[in-house]
Amino acid sequence: MLRSEAELDDFLSAPSESDKRALRGLDGDLLILGIAGKMGPSLARRARRAADEAGVSKRIIGVSRFTDAAVRRALETGGIETIAADLLDPALIDTLPDAPNVIFMAGRKFGSAGAERLTWATNACLPTWVCARYRQSKIVAFSSGNVYPFVPANGGGATEDTPPQPVGEYAQSVLARERIFEFFSERHGTGVCLLRLNYAVELRYGVLLDVGVKVFEGRPVDLAMGHLNAIWQGDANSVCLRSFALCQSPPMVLNLTGAEVLAVRDIAVRFGELLNREPVFEGREAETALLNDAGRCHRLFGPPATDVQTAIELTAHWIRIGGPTWAKPTHFEARDGRF
Repeated sequence: MLRSEAELDDFLSAPSESDKRALRGLDGDLLILGIAGKMGPSLARRARRAADEAGVSKRIIGVSRFTDAAVRRALETGGIETIAADLLDPALIDTLPDAPNVIFMAGRKFGSAGAERLTWATNACLPTWVCARYRQSKIVAFSSGNVYPFVPANGGGATEDTPPQPVGEYAQSVLARERIFEFFSERHGTGVCLLRLNYAVELRYGVLLDVGVKVFEGRPVDLAMGHLNAIWQGDANSVCLRSFALCQSPPMVLNLTGAEVLAVRDIAVRFGELLNREPVFEGREAETALLNDAGRCHRLFGPPATDVQTAIELTAHWIRIGGPTWAKPTHFEARDGRF
């Protein structure tokens, strides 16, 4: 069991043999746009370690505003070059270093309600400038399963062939981001892979932590969104690094999540067993939910190395020992698309 943030960060960033092969196969340096979010630091460290252990010389460069200076210091200590920049300044994007491999992680979700204009600028305008600057690069861009409609909870989830039907302005802006990448990929021949993610979890943040903390504190677990998907963040980052091999024009679209549909009620009951608490519930499960079928991803890359039941056990232990969290609820239970 993990007992400290240092142990957690080491576990999240530990590269697999497949990651090392992927970095060995990348031609040139790697640029990560929006590196200082929830997934970016561990992704960058995994890439740095994979390149080093594969014996390849490669710059890993991260760009963000870095409002938290400690995040920047930690990245630089880990051998990642950093650039502090406001990516909503198109003139500044033109000054960023050349890189044949780009990971696009910049985006806005939480706080979108009431600041819709900033959400649309971040999610729809920024990709336009990035596509112009890095038209000769391969781009792996994070998207979201929120572009899909709600689907029956007793089915396997939306596949990549399910027509998008986003609920709410955040999800609409994410679909706009995808459309921008599609347009410029076809216009310039840029190789792109779009990763529709639902939901990455680790011990300080995510849907599992949201449910587990409520069970531990005796607060009711909302069953409005009664089913979900989840994937350990390290596994999601591993798929990202390996997805450069899939970049194409028009873009490859890939659902990225765990292998099963999870019932929120079952997750809460399991946390109750592990934390010696009796879960409290409110509401009832709807017949539909926001769900992804990641079968294509698993056929290409194999199943996640850390299964969800293990992630639940790790999270329960973290809650029990009072491990630090980021205190950022995911609001996964929202069915109106407002975040």
